[in-house]
Amino acid sequence: MRVPLSWLREYVDLPATQTGRDVQAKLISAGLEVETVEHLGADLKGPLVVGQVLTIEELEGFKKPIRFCTVDVGQANGTGEPQEIVCGARNFAVGDKVVVVLPGATLPGGFSISARKTYGKTSHGMICSGDELGMGDDGTHGIIVLPPETEVGKDAIELLELVDEVLDIAVTANRGDCLSIRGVARETAIAYGLPLRDPALLDVPGPNAYGHPVKIADPTGCDRFTARTVTGLSTEARSPIWLQRRLQKVGMRPISLAVDVTNYVMMELGQPLHAYDRSLIQGTIGVRRAEEGEKIVTLDGTERKLHAEDLVITDDRGPIGLAGVMGGANTEIADHDAAENGGDATTDVVIEAAHFNQVAIARTARRHKLSSEASRRFERGVDPQAAAAAAQRTVDLLVLLAGGTAEAGVTEISAPSAPHTISVPADHPDKVAGVEYGRETVVRRLQQVGCDVYGQDELIVTVPSWRPDLTDPNDLAEEVIRLEGYENLPSTLPRPPAGRGLTSRQRLHRRVGRALAGAGYVEAPNYPFVSERVFDQLGLDADDPARRVVKLVNPLSDEEPALRTTLLPGLLGALRRNDGRGAHDLALFETGLVFHPRDERRIAANLPVDRRPGEDDLAALDAALPDQPRHVAVVLAGAREQAGWWDKGRPADWADAVEAARTVAREAGAELGTRKGQYGPWHPGRCAELTVTVDGAERVVGHAGELHPRVLKTLGLPARTCAMELDLDAVERVGDDTPQAPGISTFPVATQDVALVVDEFVPAAEVEAALREGAGELLESIRLFDVYDNAEQLGEGRKSLAYALRFRAGDRTLTVDEASAARDAAVALAGERVGAVLRS
Repeated sequence: MRVPLSWLREYVDLPATQTGRDVQAKLISAGLEVETVEHLGADLKGPLVVGQVLTIEELEGFKKPIRFCTVDVGQANGTGEPQEIVCGARNFAVGDKVVVVLPGATLPGGFSISARKTYGKTSHGMICSGDELGMGDDGTHGIIVLPPETEVGKDAIELLELVDEVLDIAVTANRGDCLSIRGVARETAIAYGLPLRDPALLDVPGPNAYGHPVKIADPTGCDRFTARTVTGLSTEARSPIWLQRRLQKVGMRPISLAVDVTNYVMMELGQPLHAYDRSLIQGTIGVRRAEEGEKIVTLDGTERKLHAEDLVITDDRGPIGLAGVMGGANTEIADHDAAENGGDATTDVVIEAAHFNQVAIARTARRHKLSSEASRRFERGVDPQAAAAAAQRTVDLLVLLAGGTAEAGVTEISAPSAPHTISVPADHPDKVAGVEYGRETVVRRLQQVGCDVYGQDELIVTVPSWRPDLTDPNDLAEEVIRLEGYENLPSTLPRPPAGRGLTSRQRLHRRVGRALAGAGYVEAPNYPFVSERVFDQLGLDADDPARRVVKLVNPLSDEEPALRTTLLPGLLGALRRNDGRGAHDLALFETGLVFHPRDERRIAANLPVDRRPGEDDLAALDAALPDQPRHVAVVLAGAREQAGWWDKGRPADWADAVEAARTVAREAGAELGTRKGQYGPWHPGRCAELTVTVDGAERVVGHAGELHPRVLKTLGLPARTCAMELDLDAVERVGDDTPQAPGISTFPVATQDVALVVDEFVPAAEVEAALREGAGELLESIRLFDVYDNAEQLGEGRKSLAYALRFRAGDRTLTVDEASAARDAAVALAGERVGAVLRS
């Protein structure tokens, strides 16, 4: 909400010395988020005056139309002689009043004006547009043409109110009252302790039988509807400069007088209004729910198919407006431009000021992707008691500015309702804040926000109609606390109970993050939302469990309505973005939750807020939630080791992805198995299944390796990109992270090397497992140090794997025969298991 300080001063007598920054500080202290203070015209310097165009000469021979004008600026130029100015705009004529900036002036942005020769003429100044003066768009995109009665030579800076300060307030969802000058003025008056001149305090005539007929078919959707009629509007009437400027300062574009007046009153009082061309309304105005499939063309020219929950304004033909959101094109106000184009300008209007259900308007606006100034206010809460005053204010302005006549008929339909009251102990704010305010302070602050307060120890508080967000005692306590100043609350640090700290699960997650960071990976957290289309891009089978997703009822983006079942889409997206921006050597990791729907779908119960939920309540809540295991994943592309004088470097490959999984397993104290696998996005010949042993049975907990070229092409990833994903919770459950001290022997080690020839499809991990089992307990370690592939020496389809075996006993020095016997046993079992033979 943009709030001009000049407009604010109209309702609150702020001291003349108070600047926008001072008001910002006061409002922030009172709990409003004033983001910025914009200084309009801060670098604007005159002379900037009103001039009248005397002559226009069209200059020929240039690529674009150029005009040489003489303009009467009175005595503003010191001579009284006409000012010669070159201008390229076409939207003004001889006799028009325009805004002229003279040599010596400075326009917004530091643009200095001086006499200069251009297009063969000397231009002594400029004829200005709204954009050049920092006024914003007035709809014409051309020169400002002032009303004919504007005085020549008058200071245009003052006339156009170019110097002002505008507060930009981020209004939270619960403070709909502050989406108006009236609401912000009330907060300002409270902050300064000054009286408020409420613009809604108007004499409003009572309803009678002569107003335009209105029928409310859905009182829950529309509990109040006021209709007023103004006739005889002048078709030549324009919005005055002061009204246009105020609309521009709050961020709205002037359109036509009738529309500008309704927008002005909406910004002033916070009550959205709509003006209908009475000649286009057929019969009774009605409010009802739409019929499924009904259609309406809204003011933006879009045909919209209506939903059965949409609230619509109707006449005898059908819908003429989307209630609380946008009017229909079939009753649109036609201005003087329409008359000039052969149409009929609107002379009689019906003013609608209604109060609609917040939820209904919010859902309609979201359903049709049509957020308007009106819907923003209705969905946050509008003062229902302001409708009649807003209608009266609109009528008064139309009569004043357009020469209209207010008809005597007043239609006002309202559903019976009682004011909302809250019972609250007088010391409740004290208990919430931990500060002793006292009853007098509590009563005074609640009365300042508009509440009626009765009672002594137990207060009966009647909430004002403009504060629908005040619903319970804690809301009232917050009002007292914020007005007394959040900065005055004492700082009390909580004392953690002894013996508490990170859980073992939390410690593991941190260790895993540190280990991967130490291995050269960069953490890249991502949003947990995905599109189901990504599963096709990853090449998952149609029956893959990862395709079963939890969908959000109210997603942040319609393109990503589901919760992720894998970390890869987010990580691969981050890798693609970084690669596209020139960072080609990448190693990223993420630890985070994935979400799997349960077989039995349950609805979570509403938990109590006045006490701690019981164990059964929490268990029922957990049972309604999806399974949320924590995964860890890495992605790699480009160089894993940089080239330099020390080495040629090395590109990242599948082995790095497997090693990342082993790094995670080591931190969890788990033994991770690897074997050849094939799954989803991974290359079938360069994919390792990652397994752990649970109750004697192997369980697949992840995959690692190089991604399939088809996936790389579909996702736009670098060639030979590698990835790993691992179920961290499953690894944690089988691991033992108790620190283990290394065994240190005083006896020497015996080293034996073996080179085994096997079929090329035999995984090295299977050969290693056979050697480890066959060597027995004397084997201290085993390491693959060479892979040799030569068809001439080994035979077609054969390969050689060379292992270094280290043997050691804890109680003696091994003899050569003992070490050789252990080696021979290992080779024998490998031959039996995988057909390995010693390489000669």
